[in-house]
Amino acid sequence: MRITLLLATLVVALSHSPAFAQNPAPSNDNDGGISYDNRGQELLESINVPNIPNAPFSLTLSTEWSRPQGNGGTFTVANVRPIKRDRAGRIYMERWTLSPKGSGIRSRMSWMQIVDPVANTYYACTPIRHYCDLAPAHPDPRGPDPALAHSGTLQGNKGTHTHEDFGKQSFAGLLVESYRETTTLNPGVLGNSLPMVTVREFFYSRELGINLRSSLDTPSVGRQLFTVTEIDTNDPDPKFFLPPEGYKIIDHRQPSPDKN
Repeated sequence: MRITLLLATLVVALSHSPAFAQNPAPSNDNDGGISYDNRGQELLESINVPNIPNAPFSLTLSTEWSRPQGNGGTFTVANVRPIKRDRAGRIYMERWTLSPKGSGIRSRMSWMQIVDPVANTYYACTPIRHYCDLAPAHPDPRGPDPALAHSGTLQGNKGTHTHEDFGKQSFAGLLVESYRETTTLNPGVLGNSLPMVTVREFFYSRELGINLRSSLDTPSVGRQLFTVTEIDTNDPDPKFFLPPEGYKIIDHRQPSPDKN
């Protein structure tokens, strides 16, 4: 009983994604990892999904996060969740709790998020309490271009960064560009006694403007792996881009000032 309660508490704790706390709009999600600006944050943020028009898809994203144990083993949590984008650039995604892999504990959906760049609306809806917070969208129409990254020295001579381009290949039936980014921090930059190496690898679809596979490997965070397991490039059902029926809408947008 005590073990079950402990594992259930762990699932709930891992459901509160730092990505949602700091950047609510899913269009701002990055392939998260440790910060290099002296804040020392650890993030699990998933793939970046910009509001690109005329590039629709429906995909299933698998996430695994393995953290090192002191005895040389690893502790891994995982989930699977859908993400959709229509021809107008509207985004629908679900957040699911991360559950210990192989434990038999089921993950559950904790949030639905809808970004509409046309209506300038962002809904964050909880299926637990059946309400949606409504805010301005702050859409991201572009997303980062990995081809523009380069090798060099980090600001303040804190370390080095190496950008490697491995060319094009096929993944999940789409053409992707493959890259590796290696960042080496000098001793003492983030409390590290020795040089600390972080490696990111990803397959980027220029057609869709998203990563179809992304991994992060660093001593402080462990290994984070995001993989698109299924993808359909047809336009999704429009119903996904509307708040769920029966949910209370809590509008946090500032009212327009009265005009004289």
